[in-house]
Amino acid sequence: MIDSWRSLIALAAATLVSEDLTTAGAGLLVQSGELSFGAAFTACALGIYAGDLMLWGAGRVVGGRALAWPWVARRLPESRARDLGTWIDARLPALVLSSRFVPGSRLPLYVAAGACGRRGRAFAGWTLLAVLLWTPALLAVSAGLALGPFESAPDSWTGRATLVAGIVIGLRSAMRIATRDGRGRLRMRFTRLRRWEYWPAWTLYVPLAPWFALLVARYGGVRTIAAANPAIPDGGFVGESKAAILSLLPAEWTLQGFLVGRDSVQDRLACVADEQSRRGWHYPLIFKPDAGQRGAGVRLIRNSEEARRYFEREPRPVLVQAYHEGPFEAGVFYYRLPNEPRGRVFGITDKRFPSATGDGRSTLEELIWRHPRFHAQAEVFLARLGDRATRVPANGERIPLGIAGNHAQGTMFRDGRHLWTEALERRVDEIARAAGGLFIGRFDVRYRDVERFKHGEDLAIVEFNGVTAEDTSIYDPRRSIASAWLTLARQWHLTFKIGAANRAQRLEGSGDRRICRLAAAHLRARQAIPVSD
Repeated sequence: MIDSWRSLIALAAATLVSEDLTTAGAGLLVQSGELSFGAAFTACALGIYAGDLMLWGAGRVVGGRALAWPWVARRLPESRARDLGTWIDARLPALVLSSRFVPGSRLPLYVAAGACGRRGRAFAGWTLLAVLLWTPALLAVSAGLALGPFESAPDSWTGRATLVAGIVIGLRSAMRIATRDGRGRLRMRFTRLRRWEYWPAWTLYVPLAPWFALLVARYGGVRTIAAANPAIPDGGFVGESKAAILSLLPAEWTLQGFLVGRDSVQDRLACVADEQSRRGWHYPLIFKPDAGQRGAGVRLIRNSEEARRYFEREPRPVLVQAYHEGPFEAGVFYYRLPNEPRGRVFGITDKRFPSATGDGRSTLEELIWRHPRFHAQAEVFLARLGDRATRVPANGERIPLGIAGNHAQGTMFRDGRHLWTEALERRVDEIARAAGGLFIGRFDVRYRDVERFKHGEDLAIVEFNGVTAEDTSIYDPRRSIASAWLTLARQWHLTFKIGAANRAQRLEGSGDRRICRLAAAHLRARQAIPVSD
């Protein structure tokens, strides 16, 4: 027996490194007779409980101070931190008890409870109850499972470690399958693995690296792509101003807006109010970072209080635009070779905005997890909905789940070749030519009537994306990844060809070093895409 107090202290300390592996290992020792059940339970329970209280304490001591740091305060202002604390305090018993059965949830929950919550004694009590329920159960199951593949516990440390790892993995998998949330997340991961449209971006672009390198060598360097759109800094490679580009386009075909700079929150609110008065605008309005990427930070702002909260967490210049209710949006990818008299539409994306239809019984969260497509991006939708995810829509009620026409934000992209007409192509070419120096890129366009759009009569351009834009119809779930590679290869070839033609006419863009520095800086700064409306 190894029930000495030193061994028990070591066992308790080991739970601070990995409580599951330690408890499962203790169960193995109980099964082999080297440790009594009571001693194992006492040591593991004390260690786990101490670790839980330490997480809460870290949140209270460090997290409380971190909330005042400028970087954190911009992203989690005081008002939102209070709301989070109130939400946690109201659901403390359910959150603490369920976190024992949801892998990976305890650390963020307990730290957030310490930083934002106010019910310290209640947290300590409910956590103790969770530990008293969880620890003996895991010990008993581990000791019992050890008899399955072996008549007795393996003698070697390698064998024991393998058995402990197998027990923990098996229990964790069983717990995931046993809960609705766990089953939903497993289904989500399987769907995202099976459908290439959800794969990481590198899986789409890395196989095309040799083709890109060949184009760089053939057309005189990376700088060539920056010369493809002389009207935009760096050709629209990255970080271009949406407001500046829109100002180049004919006002009658663009969604009007104005830029709010890096002033104080109060000054920015005053700027919005002044522009509303001058233009006769009313809420709702669209707010977005002027140099945002992939639909990040797009919000439908319904009143001045929402505008205040937006400015509190977004320090960068913000483009404010009139809200266009659509209900349709298209991505029109355009190009024109400098030596040709007319531009062409390379591809059209028909964007389908997500919405859930109520059945009078299910919550929005349940509808999302059951949906054949929405479950693959459930985390995006649930983060956007917040507390509204628990609402039960009426039978037949349609609830919009997003307004940002971006695949990363939940919008489905379909091949929109059925929208192409010669009239639409002429109109897009006319708009691009008016800018004087836009040769290739994607127009994102809102419209109300399909037939008028096809005739080039109903276009409200939301933004124009330059040389790094994609013909986003490649993400149509009916298309293969091979067709996406072929489309991107053609698109890049056109970009380099246009850039080379412009350079031949002495319309130089940025240098190779600048483009490489921009790419490197963008990759270093890139984080998970924030959720938009």
